[in-house]
Amino acid sequence: IVIDPLRTMSSGRVDIGAFRTFPQGYRPSGDGASGDRYQSIPLGKIEDFGVHCNKYYPLEVSCFKSNLDEALLDALWDKYWAATLSTTAQLQSRDYTVEQLRDLGQKLNQAQTKLENSGRVSRGGYLIPHQGSHVDARLDRISKDSQKVASENMQALMSLSVKSQLFSTPTNSKTAEP
Repeated sequence: IVIDPLRTMSSGRVDIGAFRTFPQGYRPSGDGASGDRYQSIPLGKIEDFGVHCNKYYPLEVSCFKSNLDEALLDALWDKYWAATLSTTAQLQSRDYTVEQLRDLGQKLNQAQTKLENSGRVSRGGYLIPHQGSHVDARLDRISKDSQKVASENMQALMSLSVKSQLFSTPTNSKTAEP
């Protein structure tokens, strides 16, 4: 079980991942060379996973809360609600957002290089469709990652806008003279 503190701060909700290892000797289907396989983890972290990156798979995670959990969360909310409303996760996680965008750019550059090397890009720069291509699957996953980043940032911007409307004092264009 993995809890990602940066994604948790960025999205405003706890990001929990669960993983299970494949049985010893099992090779996942569609497994090419490790450099050819798309990773849904940041490129900078792939080296940390190294040899083990193809030895586990993600599990679906669902959460529940009991009556005791509900009471505890209500008590925490009652105590910290003002701090929750006055903080802005987007401003606190700016570096993380920049790193996510940089990582997506690097993954797109890698996919573009693969496409150019495969001869699937026409003279005008358009993609020539190919059924069952690993590059197409990679682009689909990059698209999903970019949609997730965009969604998290839109949610943060809407939250910032609402907080600004609620807590900002109205400004008057005319300054009062003493």
